Amino acid sequence: MESSGNEFLRGTLKTIVLKLLSEHGRMYGYEITQSVKERTQGEVTLTFGALYPVLHKLEQEGFLVTESVEVDGRLRKYYSLTPRGSETAVQKVSEFERFVEVMRTLLQPPPSLASVSR
Repeated sequence: MESSGNEFLRGTLKTIVLKLLSEHGRMYGYEITQSVKERTQGEVTLTFGALYPVLHKLEQEGFLVTESVEVDGRLRKYYSLTPRGSETAVQKVSEFERFVEVMRTLLQPPPSLASVSR
């Protein structure tokens, strides 16, 4: 997604992360970035510099818990939703879907004056 799309992405990162974790149970950072890339067919690429501050904020807010697991001699940090995080995921996705619906309505061409006056 081009730089103008990054503006929209920044405002939806929390929702994206919450949604993915609600679907997958637990994920680590690289796995989240790859899931976004695959699901958007490369249109959206999350950088670690954008993702990790969001993960840390969600953890601080009590929406995520972490678990460190040793994989191939290295620690991998997995993120999963708390019960509060699961509730918030449903709420945020619903709010975003409503926002998209409203934006679609707003961006549609207005009805012609002839059809309004009838």
